[in-house]
Amino acid sequence: MVALAPATLRSPARDARAAYRAGTVEPTSGVAPGFTQANLVAVPADWAFEVLLYAQRNPQPCPVLDVLEVGQVESALAPGSDVRTDLPAYRVFRDGEVVEEVTDATPFWDDLVTLLIGCSFTFETPLLAAGIPVRHQELGRNVPMYRTGRACVPAGRLHGELVVSMRPVPADRVAEAVAITGRFPAVHGAPVHVGDPAALGIRDLDAPDFGDPPVVRDGEVPVFWACGVTPQAALLASRPPFAVTHAPGHMFVTDVLDREYDTGVAAA
Repeated sequence: MVALAPATLRSPARDARAAYRAGTVEPTSGVAPGFTQANLVAVPADWAFEVLLYAQRNPQPCPVLDVLEVGQVESALAPGSDVRTDLPAYRVFRDGEVVEEVTDATPFWDDLVTLLIGCSFTFETPLLAAGIPVRHQELGRNVPMYRTGRACVPAGRLHGELVVSMRPVPADRVAEAVAITGRFPAVHGAPVHVGDPAALGIRDLDAPDFGDPPVVRDGEVPVFWACGVTPQAALLASRPPFAVTHAPGHMFVTDVLDREYDTGVAAA
């Protein structure tokens, strides 16, 4: 079990969750720096095994940090939390379609099993500490995310394609960015691709499927990381009768410090 930050009177993570519970809506990149963030997917119990198996078979886009059983709404990663209210925004899926986006998912929570999945926002803090820019934070935007042409390994009724997030990195810092993020396999780890978007089946870098369009400057290279929105692509493709997820870029902020997921070893 990872260690949690001390339960002091004030914590950026707890303050963020309280603000979202009160109705604040914002992308969470850069919020509570140093605290791990997580994607969320909640499904009826009869789909839970397949979602867990899908995550196990696709660990880079779907690294599981916590699983909440049916009826459980408090994550062990954030004592006192409520996953129905403590994210800035949620998406409600019915029969594979997004039918609603809400800031409070309580009315939709009935016999759901919840997975919290690692988020690449976690390794943005060490990137910034190394002086590597994180452009969407600079501009106050949501990170751009793209559906790719790469199929994930299916599990039962669940299938879909890999989703990636993109951050432009100066060409002379790419190797360093790969090494830094490779130390965090629990939050997607090293990039899945560097360079030409077409190699991933991405037709237009300026038209992401989720998030905001990127700003890529001269001398920068697009770098793509596996993304925790990948389960949402599977929901769209597999059409389960019901599911609730985070809205892309609007994460669950935990009380776990980022360093708990830093292995200190870059991926080979």
